[in-house]
Amino acid sequence: MAYQPWQDIEGADPSILIIADHASAFIPDDINLGIEAALYDEHVALDKGIQSLGIKLCQTLDCRGIFAMQSRLIVDLNREENDILGMIPAVSDGYVIPGNTGLKAEERQQRLERFYYPYHQHIAEKIKIQRPKLIISLHSFTPCLKSNMDCYRPWHVGLLYNNDDRATQIAIPLFKKTSLKIGENEPYSGRILNATMNRHAEANNIPYLVLEIRQDTIKNEQEIENWRVLLEDIIKETIKKLA
Repeated sequence: MAYQPWQDIEGADPSILIIADHASAFIPDDINLGIEAALYDEHVALDKGIQSLGIKLCQTLDCRGIFAMQSRLIVDLNREENDILGMIPAVSDGYVIPGNTGLKAEERQQRLERFYYPYHQHIAEKIKIQRPKLIISLHSFTPCLKSNMDCYRPWHVGLLYNNDDRATQIAIPLFKKTSLKIGENEPYSGRILNATMNRHAEANNIPYLVLEIRQDTIKNEQEIENWRVLLEDIIKETIKKLA
């Protein structure tokens, strides 16, 4: 089967759709970013832990999932189309990405046509065929940026939103019943960085949760399982209260 820039997971429950824009660090053979192999294990290349967590959640919730299957360093799918610098970064958290520097306009457009547009078109088609009641957008974040070592981020999980906070305001009190430190529009603001949910959730008036999990709490299978158990309960309770 030909390579496609996403992985579909099927599920019997149509009410929930899980999306992961940065699930993989895969780079196709015909693209050379000119970086050391070790960088593909860093947060600049993918949202660490999210692919495994997302698959487990899809299985336990018996719901659909759409996970991006290439590195965010090729094209960051969670960026607006006019965010030229953010979409194909020449520098990410202090790391220079040689294969992204000096790209011609037609080369950028080729990346968009190969990865960005098909991915978002696929999500749109899936939603049109079977509209979910709740979209879950899964991300993870590094506890400290290498380009700013003084910026320690204390939140175990952040919930992001732009204009539609219906699901977020249900979920936050549920998270606060735990011992976790919760961030609202932290470590990023969804009013600034919310492209995929703006496009597929807010534009369709579908409630959503953007979950940013701190990467040092999702390092191994046991920690991933702990998150799966917690998020399963919160997602079920959130969708129940949305009804």
